[in-house]
Amino acid sequence: YAGTFITRRPPRSGTVDSTLLVVRRRYVGNGMREDITVRNLGRETAGVLLHLEIDSDFAGLFEVKEGVVRPREGVLREVRDGLVRLTYRRGGESRSVVITADPAPSTALGTTTSATTATVGWQLVVGAHAETTVSIQVGVEMDGVEVPPRYRLGQPIESSQPAAQLAEWRAITPSVQTPDERLATLLAKSAEDLGVLRIFDPDHPQRAIVAAGAPWFMAIFGRDSLITSWMVLPLDPSLALGTLQTLAELQGTKVDPLSEEQPGRILHEARSVMDVELALGGSNIYYGSVDATPLFVMLLGELRRWGLAGPEVEALLPHADRALEWITKYGDRDGDGFVEYQRLTDRGLVNQGWKDSADSVTFATGTPARPPIALAEVQGYVYAAYLARAHFARELGDHDVAEHWSAKAVELKRRFNEEFWLPDRGYFALALDADKKPVDSLASNMGHCLWTGIVDEDKAPSVAAHLLGPQMFTGFGVRTLASSMEAYNPMSYHNGSVWPHDNAIIAAGLMRYGFVAEAQRIALGLIDASGAFGGRLPELFCGFDRSEFAIPVPYPASCSPQAWAAAAPFYLLRTLLRFDPWVPFRQVWCAPAVPPRMLPLRVDRLHLAGSTVSIAVTADGATVKGLPDGVELISRARPPLTASSVRPVTKPEGHAGAELAIE
Repeated sequence: YAGTFITRRPPRSGTVDSTLLVVRRRYVGNGMREDITVRNLGRETAGVLLHLEIDSDFAGLFEVKEGVVRPREGVLREVRDGLVRLTYRRGGESRSVVITADPAPSTALGTTTSATTATVGWQLVVGAHAETTVSIQVGVEMDGVEVPPRYRLGQPIESSQPAAQLAEWRAITPSVQTPDERLATLLAKSAEDLGVLRIFDPDHPQRAIVAAGAPWFMAIFGRDSLITSWMVLPLDPSLALGTLQTLAELQGTKVDPLSEEQPGRILHEARSVMDVELALGGSNIYYGSVDATPLFVMLLGELRRWGLAGPEVEALLPHADRALEWITKYGDRDGDGFVEYQRLTDRGLVNQGWKDSADSVTFATGTPARPPIALAEVQGYVYAAYLARAHFARELGDHDVAEHWSAKAVELKRRFNEEFWLPDRGYFALALDADKKPVDSLASNMGHCLWTGIVDEDKAPSVAAHLLGPQMFTGFGVRTLASSMEAYNPMSYHNGSVWPHDNAIIAAGLMRYGFVAEAQRIALGLIDASGAFGGRLPELFCGFDRSEFAIPVPYPASCSPQAWAAAAPFYLLRTLLRFDPWVPFRQVWCAPAVPPRMLPLRVDRLHLAGSTVSIAVTADGATVKGLPDGVELISRARPPLTASSVRPVTKPEGHAGAELAIE
């Protein structure tokens, strides 16, 4: 992350214009480096006194977000030999900010400290039409151990580790050619954002996972990282692998009510924090997510379909089985077959789906649902997780395991369509409450149910009609909550706003059930919305109707860049291309349904099973090149994968199991 700040010294007395320009170039990564350049635009040599006041409030991240910073008592300020050290100690832990400079501060000016700041200074002589730079390193120490900075003093920025990693990312990301300039800009910026949102594990330097978003969520979030890496599989399948490996290492092993850890459970978030009372559950790892665990199994299945095989994937299968055990033992709290949530202490999240605001699950009247709550989309994720494990088993020839999970999927789908469907409304309930009463709000969650395939085909047309109806669709996207609901607020976080990732999933679900025009409307709406945000999609924006405001209204605290939002355009592109591989069975479906304004469209460097694929689409059809050897191209949309649509016929290449015939 980098920023440039430009100012000038006020004009000297008796002059009109300033001749001194000050440029501060700031680079943030495991600390901060700032290059302060003083440029003399005048015709005489200038003497300049540069003073720098230094302090740190040691504020927690969410204190900064909320604008309320608690004062820290006892911050120690030391200045010695041009080095400034600020240290805060609490509960046996210490955090230090260490400031060094090149060149070192001028000894003639000395250094001073006060109760609140330390001050250092330089005497600079800047020639006419010349410039001088002072570089500042803001380092970080955790319990006396230095956190290696990414931008060191004296190192050219272009040779720094982040610059090298970003250059490698740019070299592998797909290139897209289209006359739709908004789409081209959106995809380019999204790829760049995803590159800078990656977090690299120091113990596994080649393993990357995508942080949830800047600036508030530069941490590991189970749900966010899983969905993001699913959406960007064509860009870099290794992100999905790194995400699964990292989450597997942190998978729950014990029962802890405070952190809500349970055996097999996938975490909600992991942070490095000193003030643990600011963290959920009072710990740096919090497990209160109802959907991350089934999403883990879903992603492993999808990654396998994209052709990643070998010991790395096989090593994750036991973790998938432990995740499934959590679903059936802890997720299904009362044994009714549905996965519910209820926080275990008052330190946890009240709502534990992706809409995790305290007021995000309400009846049409606005009355909050009482937990335990079974969310509609979570049942869809569980259904897809069961199918993923069944398909894995069939591929490996383990037919008993395959039949077990297939049967559970069939039963879950049957009961979901019976108990969540509201026949008098024509849509699915948002959830079931503690009394198994359907929470009857019209919400976007059921679009995720289309995505996972749990919706019966006879109900899909009504679901699609409601999602694209005027109460839900703004012209830029589908609202989280319909405008006819009592809790609706287009400026809220989850009760009427528009989330790009939510819409990308809904569009994929609509396309899965054959609602091509509806999926295209969502894609085009989001692409148009990006023009109001500098060619980037934010985390969310307000849900006002396009007929009321011609451009989307920003949500003030929205993360930008944000992983889901950056991944959404690529998932929309994949949805419009209808590009669906199943590499273990040597088949790839591709039947583009691209809106005319995007044509001709060419996408290069799509990554699939070690190959790079190119797809070119015109009004006359599509061509696909670069598929892995032996993989058959099927030029039609892939039928939905269900428990009943898979039957064994022959063994796939390299496996002793049975091939799948999709009917």
